Amino acid sequence: MARVTVEDCIDKVDNRFELVLLASHRARQISQGASITVDRDNDKNPVVALREIADETLSPDDLKEDLIHSLQKHVEVDEPEPDPSSLIAANAGAAGQDKILDEDDLPETITFDQMSEEDLLAGIEGLVPPEKSDDY
Repeated sequence: MARVTVEDCIDKVDNRFELVLLASHRARQISQGASITVDRDNDKNPVVALREIADETLSPDDLKEDLIHSLQKHVEVDEPEPDPSSLIAANAGAAGQDKILDEDDLPETITFDQMSEEDLLAGIEGLVPPEKSDDY
């Protein structure tokens, strides 16, 4: 039964390794009490998981996202960085100052040296290749 189920699942999940990961994750979910979406028919959890994938009662993409989420130890939340002028205004307000900010009060913008393409190529041409040694 499992061999036929694996062959049916290859149409839904192209990579056999990924199929094993998804089916094993789903089998663990079933053993932890998750409800199944197909008839059990006296099958064990891995076979039920493969049948669910083959019958498309569960989306492989949803299983993949759930697997990734279950393996993450720290979920980083992307929060927008605060505007520098709002930080300065908040600091001024926290200090009890009712001061209107002028252009002179804002932090200076950071600029980097810019190099032309010709200068870059001239610098690269001036580089000397490392000496060959017997270690390589």
